[in-house]
Amino acid sequence: MKYLYRAALGMALALLACQPRPRLTVIVLDGEQSQILTSRERTPLGLLQEAGIPLHPADRLLLNGRVVAPEAPLEPAARLVLQIRRAVTLEINDRPLQSAAFTVGEALSEAGISLYAADRLDPPAEMPIQGAMRITYVPSREFTVNVDGTQLRIRSAAATVGEALAEAGIPLLGLDSSQPSENEALPQDGLIRVVRVSEALILAQKSIPYQVHFQPSAEVELDHQEIVQAGRPGLSVTRTRVRYEDGKEVWRQAEAETLVRPPRDQVVGYGTKVVTRTTVVDGVPLQYWRAVPMFATAYSPCHSAADRCYPGTASGKPVQKGVAAFIYSWYLNMRGQPLYIPGYGYATVEDVGGGIPGKAWIDLGYSDAEFEQVANQWGRWVTVYFLTPVPSNIMYILE
Repeated sequence: MKYLYRAALGMALALLACQPRPRLTVIVLDGEQSQILTSRERTPLGLLQEAGIPLHPADRLLLNGRVVAPEAPLEPAARLVLQIRRAVTLEINDRPLQSAAFTVGEALSEAGISLYAADRLDPPAEMPIQGAMRITYVPSREFTVNVDGTQLRIRSAAATVGEALAEAGIPLLGLDSSQPSENEALPQDGLIRVVRVSEALILAQKSIPYQVHFQPSAEVELDHQEIVQAGRPGLSVTRTRVRYEDGKEVWRQAEAETLVRPPRDQVVGYGTKVVTRTTVVDGVPLQYWRAVPMFATAYSPCHSAADRCYPGTASGKPVQKGVAAFIYSWYLNMRGQPLYIPGYGYATVEDVGGGIPGKAWIDLGYSDAEFEQVANQWGRWVTVYFLTPVPSNIMYILE
């Protein structure tokens, strides 16, 4: 049974191989002429030979706009357009060349000529080839330029040394000279030396910082600042004359420093105007004269980051809910100040703490039992309200 199946399969494949290949329809463009060919050929070359269309060795073929080899297989497609780009005669420095290249640069590359940016080419490399043309090509050569203590490798097709240096961005200026001289032809040994002679005036500016002065202002509200006079840095200039020969410093002389603009101090007015306001916080009506954003933490007698329990405060009162701690300078000025803290309630300043550098800080007192329940609620920013009456010793600048 297995042998019968193999024999049947072999006969089927043989019959399939004997079936003629389907015909392909190809549009052939040859210059201004076009024709439609139908063929079973599967390569551009075979298709053209069948149609009697000659193809020269230098001609190019494009299938659907892309360059293809004459022997490349033609795959069935909805649209096949085969374009013949006929070679034309190019004269490169009186040397004839048959080419179907698209541009001058491509034609030279096909002719084995490596182009450099410094080569002189007329027409330019990007010029499209649309027919026979004459091409003038002057190849560049490589040179070593000794300039400013360094060696630079350049390529040039210029007629003179000066022109080559200018093209390379090394022009001769002022008292500069070259060896060979700038009017001579490029040297056969490929060596060019530039001798630099120059003077430079170096200006060094120095900013003079201004001072900031604070002064009280009864027109500005408490905890606000107003610039009374904007500061402006001063400016001084030092001039130094330097002479160079062949890129090396040979002489330097510093001149006296000149004050171009004196600094002007900045004057900042800090507010001393106290304004009382009313608000409702946590459902509690408040009358306050200052509101300050502070980073609030909590502590209790045995939870104050100390080596033992401290039940008392700096003012002598016990540590419990309703007492608050500030840094020492604030405590000295605000001891006994009534406060209201959202989420905590009323408190008075009774204790001293270490604070947190760079932050306005308040530490809220609790008993040890209360602390265990509320410890996770703190370590966040709150607005602390300073309640009336307004004290006589106001700390106008909180720092």
